[in-house]
Amino acid sequence: MNGLTLLVMIALAIGVAIAWRAGVRQGRREAGAGNREPLRPAVVTQLPAPATAPPLPADVGDELHRLVRSYEAEAAAACKRLADANASIAAARADTARYREIVIDLENNALPPLLDGPHAPDDLKLIVGVGPVLERMLHKLGVTTFRQIARWSERDIDEFDARLPEFPGRIRRDAWITQARALHRAKFGETLPIRDR
Repeated sequence: MNGLTLLVMIALAIGVAIAWRAGVRQGRREAGAGNREPLRPAVVTQLPAPATAPPLPADVGDELHRLVRSYEAEAAAACKRLADANASIAAARADTARYREIVIDLENNALPPLLDGPHAPDDLKLIVGVGPVLERMLHKLGVTTFRQIARWSERDIDEFDARLPEFPGRIRRDAWITQARALHRAKFGETLPIRDR
């Protein structure tokens, strides 16, 4: 705020205060003098009737009706899209709840940690596409080593794919067999023979 604006605001405030004070004094004088006249009821005059809008041409009315129908159809379509979106959200929530139950069941029924040594299971999570949940599922199916996965045939892949319905096609898509061979070779220095398909 610059100085000029501040001065104008102060002057305005002082003017309002002076006017208020003058009004208070005038009111006291009139009250003390008893010059007050009784209030008279205001004369009510009849107001003119509001002007009516000129009638619209027939084609304008038809156009308005067409626009209203069009907007109503758009609103109905939007409501249907919203209902469809709500239904898909509800289905996604149901799927999420189902997967949560699977994870909780797997965690509650997880195998106890096994002993270290040559017979210890491999860390299957090193295979890209296998997380903790999938590793526990494989353990439940008896798969604990890279050697087992590396020796799977096409029939074995189909069988395990069917037994893991929550992860369809994951075995082939992430090339588990190739990864398991490489991990086994890196861990034990042994190259496994390729099984007949």
